[in-house]
Amino acid sequence: MSNKTNACRKLDSLHIKYTLHEYEWDEEHLDVDTVAEKVGLPSNQLYKTLVLRGDKTGVIAACIPGDKELNLKSLAQVSGNKKVEMVAVKEIQGLTGYIRGGVSPLGMKKSYPFYLHETVMGMELISISAGKRGLQIFLSGADLAAASEGKLVDIAH
Repeated sequence: MSNKTNACRKLDSLHIKYTLHEYEWDEEHLDVDTVAEKVGLPSNQLYKTLVLRGDKTGVIAACIPGDKELNLKSLAQVSGNKKVEMVAVKEIQGLTGYIRGGVSPLGMKKSYPFYLHETVMGMELISISAGKRGLQIFLSGADLAAASEGKLVDIAH
């Protein structure tokens, strides 16, 4: 399969079951609701990956349900920072190897502290970016937690 991304290779190496789902995308519509509609899932089952910088720890990543907003104060607290802020879009590819709209929580070119919203554990089926625009990975929330080795925290509202 030519769609194998670093995220897919990571899941393969851990023998975690997943399926790939392609969709048509465009630069103007990379938001969660559009992607959710295109892959046929409600937005709370799409987990979006955000790349941030903490004032003490440097770069960190977080993954939250698509229907929620990141709580920056909560993330700062659980990550040992006084404050965290999103990195500039132009920095994302250099830091992760992925581009905006295609950032996967798996297979980044460097391993950053990773924080995963705790609701993931109750989800039978979720979708994450496969590491490129127009391609989503479907897997269980527990499998994402295992593969990402993320710290399960309440970081969204």
